[in-house]
Amino acid sequence: MGMMRTAMLMAAMTALFLGVGFLLAGEAGIVIALVLAGGMNLFAWWNSDKMVLRQQGAREVDAQSAPQLVGMVRDLAGRAGLPMPRVYVMETPQPNAFATGRNPENAAVAVTTGLMQGLDRDELAGVIAHELAHIQNRDTLIMTITATFAGAISMLANFAIFFGGNRNNPLGIVGVLAMMILAPLAAALVQMAISRTREYAADRRGAEICGQPLALASALERIAGGAARIDNPAAERNPAAAHMFIINPLHAHAHDRLFSTHPATGNRVAALHALAREMGQAAVRGPWA
Repeated sequence: MGMMRTAMLMAAMTALFLGVGFLLAGEAGIVIALVLAGGMNLFAWWNSDKMVLRQQGAREVDAQSAPQLVGMVRDLAGRAGLPMPRVYVMETPQPNAFATGRNPENAAVAVTTGLMQGLDRDELAGVIAHELAHIQNRDTLIMTITATFAGAISMLANFAIFFGGNRNNPLGIVGVLAMMILAPLAAALVQMAISRTREYAADRRGAEICGQPLALASALERIAGGAARIDNPAAERNPAAAHMFIINPLHAHAHDRLFSTHPATGNRVAALHALAREMGQAAVRGPWA
């Protein structure tokens, strides 16, 4: 059901993108939009992981510099049947994490120092399993493509401001004006809807990988509390990457449900408690390993 919803939302994003191209320059605009989308997605597919890791100030670690963290990632990746991803650490007291990479063979998991210091072993395993689920579900690629589409739609709308758009379209000048104002907003809403859908799927799969849905639920509550109190300067400087984190790292959207890139933490926790009951686990979680 989650993948079906994601496919429908991505189809809506594609249709919106082509529609903007048509309103901008007629049938030629559709061709321009397709070429632009192909070029931008190819660039994003190849470079997005390097870009976001650099933007967030992440440094790569190995078994010598972070043996416990790397060992946990290796163990959980083995449980998930995934290649070992690269492991990165971000120097910030805000507890958080994200995954990136164009495919499981070229993936990376990044966690903050605040996450490693503020969570117990079970909770940290749940968070890493969640990020590995994103890699396994190809969410890192899906979200890169949708972010690229959203950015391209905004750029096309800006072109319409300067060049006037295709006023011979069936909606005339009204259609051009509506596109300029509403298309970027609609693209952002679709992008956020896709992000929220993939978070629920990653929560469920991550809980299955680590075997402790209640540990992941506890981790989400701790991270949400920390993110609400503690600034993440690198994330604030690069808000376009906020949807990649397990909990929104930005304070600006904390109380804005319509424009939230993540489901409400309480809803995610409730879903994980329901999964724990399905798995026959008691309300008090047991050890991860």
